[in-house]
Amino acid sequence: MSADWYPGIRTFCTHWNHAPMLQQTFEALEREFNENSDACIDAAKAIVECACRVIIDNLDKPTSPVKPAEENPPFGAWVSAAVRVLELSEIRDDAFKKLISQHHKLTTTLGDLRNKAGTMSHGKDGFIAKLSIHHRRAALLAADAIVTFLHEAYLECQLDAVLSKEPYERFNATNDVIDEYAALRGEMDEDGIPHLFVVLPGSHPRDEIELKTAVSQLLFEIDREAYKLVLNACLEAKAAALQDVEIT
Repeated sequence: MSADWYPGIRTFCTHWNHAPMLQQTFEALEREFNENSDACIDAAKAIVECACRVIIDNLDKPTSPVKPAEENPPFGAWVSAAVRVLELSEIRDDAFKKLISQHHKLTTTLGDLRNKAGTMSHGKDGFIAKLSIHHRRAALLAADAIVTFLHEAYLECQLDAVLSKEPYERFNATNDVIDEYAALRGEMDEDGIPHLFVVLPGSHPRDEIELKTAVSQLLFEIDREAYKLVLNACLEAKAAALQDVEIT
């Protein structure tokens, strides 16, 4: 069957291709839908909840968290929390508030459909007939509408580099500013230990910021090829030092 029934979900999962549980849930959704299984309704609900969790985890502020505090929050609580963390509920526009309200109703309906028809949610009467393809498509369309709505709002948010789980490449605009105005400087202290500093631009009150990281960790995280080259050079230096000790 065509993946055109859930383009927004596919876009969201492509954006978050480094989130393993989200990818596993998406694979289950595609598999169950393509096999004409009513379990795709469970997967549709699960993908919405997972999407909400991803958005909340990346935007929620530790000082004023909106993440549901319950051990097992209901489905609607995750969508409501995602709407709040995106600050969509703060927009003072009656038409937009009605749109938010309709998405909440869509969330409730999808949850009810999953509870009544999803084969994995609760044990069902073994003689209940399968739903039609139209029911399954409706569930996916509802889930896709919610995920698309949340994802488009997320893309307009200003991300916090400390809290966000987005990869380095998603911060290109801020990366370019830092690369243009900041510089790196290294030095060795009296004990031969290297220190790396970020030189701040202009007359900033803090001229430099020391990076608290080991050389090995810095290389390992940034450039694995450089890590190997430095490792080989250091192994040769260590062997030479041991040889000098043996000679003396």
